[in-house]
Amino acid sequence: MKAAVFHGPNVGLKIEDLPTPRIGPGEILVHVAACGVCHTDLHYIEHGVSTFKKPPIVLGHEASGVVAECGPGVAQFKPGERVLIPAVLTCGHCAFCRSGRENICSEMKMLGNHFDGAYAEFVAVPAKDVLRLPASIPIEEAAIIADAISTPYHAVKNRARVQPGDTVVVFGCGGVGINAVQLAAAAGGTVIAVDLSDRKLEWARQFGAAHTINASQVERVSKEVRKLTGGGVDIALEVIGNPRTIEEAFECVRVGGRLVVVGYTHESISIVAGKIMFKEIEVLGSLGCRPVDYVPLIRMVEQGKIDLKRQVTHRFKLEELGKAFEVMKEGVSLRSIVVP
Repeated sequence: MKAAVFHGPNVGLKIEDLPTPRIGPGEILVHVAACGVCHTDLHYIEHGVSTFKKPPIVLGHEASGVVAECGPGVAQFKPGERVLIPAVLTCGHCAFCRSGRENICSEMKMLGNHFDGAYAEFVAVPAKDVLRLPASIPIEEAAIIADAISTPYHAVKNRARVQPGDTVVVFGCGGVGINAVQLAAAAGGTVIAVDLSDRKLEWARQFGAAHTINASQVERVSKEVRKLTGGGVDIALEVIGNPRTIEEAFECVRVGGRLVVVGYTHESISIVAGKIMFKEIEVLGSLGCRPVDYVPLIRMVEQGKIDLKRQVTHRFKLEELGKAFEVMKEGVSLRSIVVP
């Protein structure tokens, strides 16, 4: 099979012929229909972030496809069924899984990080983690549910706990951020979207933002947010992973509000601890999505409550994966998918 193999930082990806994965008990082989192109992969390729499995490794963690083969003991699937593969697979028996927090499973395995991922024609995964896709959901676009939609779903629903009437500011309107906007608006929040790109801010308006702020055109975003809200937002979501924007998002939060950090950075941030205490501000992290949340999320997509197709702005063949990363860095894509 063809696959995009990562050989290490500054080496990049190479399209290679690899043996089709062999499956064992409890596993299924999925013929990949599409794999979303995520900024996380750029962290591996260009920013020196290590994958858990040492290269060479096939990247790609946002996949949909069709069951090609079932291993021994798999009774819940059969060849030909359409499926979604969650980006993160959980053990089901650690203390976090047992307490309903599978997204921070102590033995979690991530596709394209701990084992070979879905920038390939086929991928082998445990059947217990895979979900069926309704026929009404287009299978290629469905790939982005696995991360670009599920990650902000968990952030908005379970960590930010957005309620009708809440004011919400979202920093970053890329593939994940635009869904934080869409989902917060769907939950009844009044959303302020912040980005440096007018193109992305226009997308944010289309996906439910009531207000937008181009951070390059104002002195302080927090000052503008406080003007709009009369004192700050109930909830701020940072979906970039930049210390400066995390700090600025914190400054947007009103007394008694909360900051949810969704974006990844390895750098330190500087927040005045006294403000957290005197204003009773909650500072929360948000990682991935719990398995239990995929079922209602897929139903929301099926019911048209989440706009799926418009989010996929670019499609590439596997051999064109490099171009997908280029349009991402240029800021002209919302979400790209690779169709092997």
